[in-house]
Amino acid sequence: MRAALARRGNLYLRVAATVMIALILHVFMNASWTWLWVGTYAAAQLVELVLIRQMLRQPRPGRALRLAVAAMPAITSTIFGFLSIPLFASSIRFAPTLGGLLLAGALLNVIVVNSSLRSATISAAAPHVAYLLIAPFVARWANPASALASALWFGVLLLILSVFVAARTLERALNAEAAAKEEAERRRHEAEEAVAAKSAFVAMISHELRTPISAILAGAARLHSDLPDAASKTHAQLIGDAGAMMRTLLNDLLDLSRLDAGRMAVEQAPFDLRQAMADTLRLWRPDAQKKGLRLRVEGAANLPRWVAGDSLRLRQVLNNLLSNAIKFTGQGAVTVRLAAREAGDGLMFEAVVADTGQGLTEDQMARLFTPFDQLAANVAREHGGSGLGLVISRELARLMGGDLTVTSKPGKGSRFRLEVRLEAAQAPDARTGGAVIDGARVLVVDDHVVNRRAMELVLQSFGIQPTLAESGERALELLHSEVFDVMLMDVYMPGMDGRDATRELRAAEGPNRHIPVIAVTASATAKDWEACHAAGMNAHVAKPIDPSQLHAALSELLPVSASRAAA
Repeated sequence: MRAALARRGNLYLRVAATVMIALILHVFMNASWTWLWVGTYAAAQLVELVLIRQMLRQPRPGRALRLAVAAMPAITSTIFGFLSIPLFASSIRFAPTLGGLLLAGALLNVIVVNSSLRSATISAAAPHVAYLLIAPFVARWANPASALASALWFGVLLLILSVFVAARTLERALNAEAAAKEEAERRRHEAEEAVAAKSAFVAMISHELRTPISAILAGAARLHSDLPDAASKTHAQLIGDAGAMMRTLLNDLLDLSRLDAGRMAVEQAPFDLRQAMADTLRLWRPDAQKKGLRLRVEGAANLPRWVAGDSLRLRQVLNNLLSNAIKFTGQGAVTVRLAAREAGDGLMFEAVVADTGQGLTEDQMARLFTPFDQLAANVAREHGGSGLGLVISRELARLMGGDLTVTSKPGKGSRFRLEVRLEAAQAPDARTGGAVIDGARVLVVDDHVVNRRAMELVLQSFGIQPTLAESGERALELLHSEVFDVMLMDVYMPGMDGRDATRELRAAEGPNRHIPVIAVTASATAKDWEACHAAGMNAHVAKPIDPSQLHAALSELLPVSASRAAA
């Protein structure tokens, strides 16, 4: 079947070559009889084409049909090679040479076209080999006085040997290519499995680590607010800072894993660009002041207010650039230049972070965006970090339609230039009044007691005493008997998970059927959130819980009502 398909694809080329040969012989040798040869060969090719099509239409072709298709290469080769006999017998100068070239070219065509099956190659090549072996006899008969006629044996045998060697070489090359493709496919499959296994491992480790980190952060925050003496507050702050470092490292590892797997996505939502920049810069002013550095900002007043993009990822990149600039600058200033220009149907936001630090060499800049590379052995020891921040920042910038580049000279500081594509947006409608957080009736659902306790500590700092449930089944029981204002639902739980519980809540009649549900998950990717939204959830927050993010989600979703306010 493979050989038949290969011959079918080459059929028109063979017929066209036959017509060209006949035309040349007719013009230069006045051999009009060659058109009879062309007609016979074309008829044989047509018969072969019909047989191949019949075989392709039948799922199990009969033995007679298969034998007929297998015999056609030998028949067509016999017809084609027959032209060499009159040429070898001709007394016209160079006619025997044409006969030899005809058979040599036919043999090479057979090898190339039928290389996928040895039996097909032998069947198609046998007639041409037979004609070559007959050629010395024909030449001796046509030229009995020529001594060179006997020398044709040497040329014929050499040609047959050369063609045989070429066939073997081509077969080995094709086998090697097939083996290489199979090996490449096997390695690709292994690589895909390795990536999937790594992603699963990272997701599992992430989920397991976020539980204790949530407890560390929530407990440290509660201790810091409750303890009266300054020394105890310092210890609580130290615990909180260590937990925040663990959370940052975990987030970096997860971001890198998602980027490697091509699963990172950026959002497109309206946000206040000026306010986002002001909040980001305000966060780093205390760190700059501690080191005696000036943190200067240029161009902020010229920025547009409301734009559409991923505010969280944009601030993540700027936070990384500012952190590095302050970290590696001993004296002087860190300058942030902000600008926005029209680019097509959108905006191109540009932020340049320039410092007066020690600068970078050419070798260091070449390694700057290499994962886990800290440029020098003492960097991790003195400044901490994982060496992932800039790698992730550049990939995020590219996902947001821009890029992150650097220019630097040793002793003259560094200059990081961030570009991000944004869209113009309208300011959202202002909310009337405000959500009442204090005293809200909140149901927390999580299968892990540490997570429930950590969430309780965070909510208590908002003036909320939540109701706790250890499973989706228990949550549904409470939802049928009590009225709540909002529910914080863990997504992945044994038995009934958070999405299934939300679907059942939305499908059933009850006092809480339409309450807001906030998904709480350690795997807050765009795909996960789409699945949560499809299940009926209204928002999501990531573990470990960031109190400010949780407060923002509650403020957005909690209803404003007189009964709630009175309560």
